[in-house]
Amino acid sequence: MPARRRKKGYGRKPDDTIKIAKQHIESLLEQAKEVAAENTALANRYVTLARKVAMKFRIRLPPEQKRLFCPHCYRFMLPGKNLRVRVHEHRVIYYCLDCKKFWRKPLGKALPKDLLLHRHNRARTDS
Repeated sequence: MPARRRKKGYGRKPDDTIKIAKQHIESLLEQAKEVAAENTALANRYVTLARKVAMKFRIRLPPEQKRLFCPHCYRFMLPGKNLRVRVHEHRVIYYCLDCKKFWRKPLGKALPKDLLLHRHNRARTDS
């Protein structure tokens, strides 16, 4: 009887390798932040490497890491240099100046305390 061939394992990776991969992604994105002002090409390369590691180990990036690069062209975002940020009607609108695409993120329902106090005081003086 011939020996059975084992299927190639595409299953879950070991926890220790996932932990190392997360640390590697974090360090790459930190390096991209540090280098971005002087060398945007290197910052973009760090983002590409971080994304490749995340895809290889199937790691979801947290929202604060996702906001560091454009979801369309995957370039590192620097507000004022290649990113325009606007707040409009309970949304934050990000506009990438490299690929000319935009995306919106909703703001939370909670308003800042100083704005609530201002509204409350204005309502009291009106009546």
